[in-house]
Amino acid sequence: MARLDVITIGRSSVDLYGAQVGGRLEDMRSFDKYVGGSPTNMACGTARLGLKSGLITRVGDEHMGRFLREELAAEGVDTRGVVTDPERLTALVILGIRDDERFPLIFYRENCADMALCEDDIDPALIADTRSVVATGTHLSHPRTEAAVLKALRLAREGGAKTALDIDYRPNLWGLAGHGAGEERFIESAAVTAKLQSHLHLFDLIVGTEEEFHIAGGSTDTLAALRAVRAVSSATLVCKRGAAGAVAFTGAIPESLDAGESGPGFPIEVFNVLGAGDGFMSGLLKGWLDGEDWPTALKYANACGAFAVSRHGCTPAYPSWDELRFFLARGVKTPALRHDAELEQVHWATNRIADWPELKVFAFDHRAQLEELPGADPARIGRFKELCLDAVLQVSQGKPGHGLLCDGHLGRRALYAAAGQGLWIGRPVELPGARPLRFEPEIGADLGGLSEWPREHVVKCLCFCHPDDAAAMKAEQDAQMQRLFAAARRNRLDFLLEVIPSKVGPVTDITTSDLIDHIYGLGIFPDWWKLEPLPSDTAWTNATAAIGRHDPHCRGIVMLGLAAAEEALTRGFATAARQPLVKGFAVGRTIFGHAAREWMAGAMTDAGATADMAAAYARLCAAWDAARHSARTAA
Repeated sequence: MARLDVITIGRSSVDLYGAQVGGRLEDMRSFDKYVGGSPTNMACGTARLGLKSGLITRVGDEHMGRFLREELAAEGVDTRGVVTDPERLTALVILGIRDDERFPLIFYRENCADMALCEDDIDPALIADTRSVVATGTHLSHPRTEAAVLKALRLAREGGAKTALDIDYRPNLWGLAGHGAGEERFIESAAVTAKLQSHLHLFDLIVGTEEEFHIAGGSTDTLAALRAVRAVSSATLVCKRGAAGAVAFTGAIPESLDAGESGPGFPIEVFNVLGAGDGFMSGLLKGWLDGEDWPTALKYANACGAFAVSRHGCTPAYPSWDELRFFLARGVKTPALRHDAELEQVHWATNRIADWPELKVFAFDHRAQLEELPGADPARIGRFKELCLDAVLQVSQGKPGHGLLCDGHLGRRALYAAAGQGLWIGRPVELPGARPLRFEPEIGADLGGLSEWPREHVVKCLCFCHPDDAAAMKAEQDAQMQRLFAAARRNRLDFLLEVIPSKVGPVTDITTSDLIDHIYGLGIFPDWWKLEPLPSDTAWTNATAAIGRHDPHCRGIVMLGLAAAEEALTRGFATAARQPLVKGFAVGRTIFGHAAREWMAGAMTDAGATADMAAAYARLCAAWDAARHSARTAA
């Protein structure tokens, strides 16, 4: 039985999207980097919708090629068919949003990696492992890539798999327009029409815009073009009509486009049409491969296209299956979907790129506690934090579920060295001990410093707050948390909120849950919560229930230590581990306290301090694992 639902073949690129909207591409000041290329977008789009997807393409042996591989893996796309080309560079595309009708783009595809795809890259075993193969028109434009696509189609048909074509006509990728005409969607060409028509009989499904059917059918009369395609292919033809939706034809072409099968459309604002067709195709493939009728498949397709049209970027705009179902059940509340806070929360929470089912964090983001130690100075504290990272790496040894909290002020070298090590990385933004909440100067008055952070860094904020805070204090801290949450989302960074009410006032079984309810009421949806050990099972149940009421997609809770002894933390673990939403701990001084005092005083070597901290961290990891195992066994 095939393990994959769909394999797409063809272009893969890195899209550099102009971040400024409404200006010329010449005037863009910054760019966002996304996955690109129609087949690659579709592989990600279908994976988000729950299909098991794979991709056949080539990428370069360089940073952009590795970026695509890592993004594909994070999206759940099978990369067995992604070949690394040792000689050619990964393709690039630079794009912009000029207005609601103009979307300039430049293809950097001269001798690029994916256009070197050849027959030898098509693995019969991989094709035998899928129930459908999807090709796009661009890879029929060159004899070498054409041969690769035809081999994949032949193997698919011999194995009983379905085949589909997204015509995806880009005149300049067929050599019909110059580099500056990437936005051009239609130029007549008898040669392109002949090439396409020679292969249309190989497909069970053919999808295109009216202009794309014009090139496939050799006529600018849409009905005549569809009839020309029907003359050489028995495939279901799906014609995209922009704001008029899309129609499917399973048999003879009728006298009117309106006579085809259709699905409901969605009245949304046109913000960015780039990649909308790939989103549409993703939704269509979901319905087609799930055996839905054409109106249902087209409903999925139209909705997925609507998401893409209303958001920035291609793949990042596409919905998860949960998000699509939520949208179809609730409907459009605002035509500008990217401004629909409820929908955007579902989009963000269900399309995160990494999963952390457990999290054991060594927190050494402390500043004041280290600065107070005899012998400490900024340089020595920085060096000590590098030893803390060494301890994390000794314990983690590449295994998932480990992480660190480290500041970017005194701990910068350790923070940077942690990149790419497979660790969860949290980074604080608050001034130590500040109440009301204040942020580090490096973050900037407008919090613009977050734009400099790597995407894997999690924004961590500690707020000393309590439900009984005075109104003025509460209002000021609330406003600061709202600003920070908005900035984190704007920069596509996860957000961890740490609240410690016990340092402010008395704590009962409802103190933390009341705080959680209040914070969600502000429109703040932390990806992670960091909570102090709560006084009882009831308090933990109340807290986790409050999170579940507001955000069923929250990543989870980590328990902090407050410099408690290991024995006390182990007892706290036993209570917290009974709550599935508690994923682990984030503990600092319990791990580094002894080593820091000795090392700062010159009484312990680097190796000794690292070993001391690694042993303490390993003991806490083992204690957490034991607590979780006991909780699961009891359940």
